[in-house]
Amino acid sequence: MADRLSPLAGFEGISDARLRVREIPFLRQTNVRVDPGRLPSSFPVRLPVSPGTWLSSGETDVLWLGPDEWLVIGDVDLPRSEDVAVTDVSAQRTTLLVAGPGARDLLAHGCAIDLHPSVFGPGRCAQTTLARAQVILIAREHDELWVLVRASFARYLAAWITDAAVDY
Repeated sequence: MADRLSPLAGFEGISDARLRVREIPFLRQTNVRVDPGRLPSSFPVRLPVSPGTWLSSGETDVLWLGPDEWLVIGDVDLPRSEDVAVTDVSAQRTTLLVAGPGARDLLAHGCAIDLHPSVFGPGRCAQTTLARAQVILIAREHDELWVLVRASFARYLAAWITDAAVDY
């Protein structure tokens, strides 16, 4: 895979006192579908049960996407069974790190959800739209947010962020 290109290959990103934007390419992402009551006790990750939250376990993050759907980000092998559907969706998306004091203001410019830290603080995630592109937002520590965007919309969204960042 040495010659594999990320969806944002060549994207220079942004780095100044108020805003940092860069791609985090090639994160392993696995979709899990299961009735929580049927999850085997031996399942290797803990699934958050509260809507719009995520849990971190070492190098693995697990996002609640729906009552029976989670996204696991990290290098962990997840077992399939009759009750648990596991699908590798790594090639479907890339991740943009948007961080710094201006990060939330920038994203709020193109997003309908309330991104104030008291509402969307660390440990929160949401499926939403950003500049009309479907994304998953993850609120992390220290004014850092991850934006998971479909590979086919990555260049569009990076251009929108670069353009909008002029104001922030």
